[in-house]
Amino acid sequence: MADLPRLRSAIPVLGVSQILAWGSSYYLLAVLAQPIASDTGWPLAWIVGGLSFGLLVAGMVSPQVGDRIQRLGGRPVLATSAIFLALGLIGLAFSPNVLVYVLAWLVLGVGMGAGLYDAAFATLGRIYGQRARAAITSLTLFGGFASTVCWPLSAMLVSQFGWRNACLIYAAIHLLVLLPLYVFALPKEQKQNAGQSKHAAGEGAVGGAVPADSRLLFALIALVIAISSMISTLLSVHMLTILQARDIALGAAVALGAIVGPSQVGARTIEMAISRFHHPIWTKFASTVLVAAGVGLLWIGVPIVAAALILYGAGIGIESIARGTLPLAVFGEHRYAAIMGRIAMPSLIMQAASPSIGAMLIEKLGAEGTLALLFVVALVNVALVTALIGMVQKKRTT
Repeated sequence: MADLPRLRSAIPVLGVSQILAWGSSYYLLAVLAQPIASDTGWPLAWIVGGLSFGLLVAGMVSPQVGDRIQRLGGRPVLATSAIFLALGLIGLAFSPNVLVYVLAWLVLGVGMGAGLYDAAFATLGRIYGQRARAAITSLTLFGGFASTVCWPLSAMLVSQFGWRNACLIYAAIHLLVLLPLYVFALPKEQKQNAGQSKHAAGEGAVGGAVPADSRLLFALIALVIAISSMISTLLSVHMLTILQARDIALGAAVALGAIVGPSQVGARTIEMAISRFHHPIWTKFASTVLVAAGVGLLWIGVPIVAAALILYGAGIGIESIARGTLPLAVFGEHRYAAIMGRIAMPSLIMQAASPSIGAMLIEKLGAEGTLALLFVVALVNVALVTALIGMVQKKRTT
């Protein structure tokens, strides 16, 4: 176990790295997509689709990432993520055609799977054990500023140096800033040998991580997290389109959409203050109820659209916390990293598919029909989480 000062250093190190990792991957195309299309003439659908391919790869590698963190600790895995993110960004910068561009996103996908929230949460669980709940909440506060910091930074880099050089600058940040931070500033963790890994997984574990008697509980947690990820990703991509379909001008729609970010950070701050008083299952319950309320108010056309977006933003804000803290509380620290990797897989795959699903729904059902369907899905998720509460409480008493 590393000394306390080194433990404390993990949160700011991971916080800074999360801002830059999210900003140079997941949030990259929000600024770069149009400049890439204007410069290359490639179809915008393929340019934006690169992120979906990357998220699909991130989902496919996440179980292996979790296993590696479980066995080796987070430091080498996160360091590897910085290398893959840098290589992917270099690939984007030198892409001569859209095929190479998409292949570069596949490399970025490996980096995202090994370096974004799920890997960072698993690392904190490996370092702090059951004390990781407060650390995970703190990390999400950092992560909430990724778009706030990196969208203006990306815009400045593109305007000053062009989109290709912007990708190269981000690659240099990963290699010259984040990689050394991971290697030298994160505490070193003891490796687990095969026997320890088997013990951590538990007798009768499924896939080396999930105890056989907890398969249903695990599946339900993974399902509700995946549904939440689908709703938030779909709305984050299509929110402006949906708002404009409600006869809200583009400028007003952008201003309203900007409410979501501060709402996330505000809700996370409140959760940090009160988290010691309740089990993480109640954080998950609150997040699903808030999201359902926000989507429902958007659908019925409440006059004060900002109120709906505040509720929705608060819900997805604390959803990020529940995603990391609930599996830790339910399954314990000994198998946490491996379980996080498996929970991340369906969630990331749903995130990859959500933009296309949203576009198809809006085309077939319109904005109002899409919101109605999302509201039904959100209510189903509330019902599933309600069932999950009973299962978690039963597990706690046995």
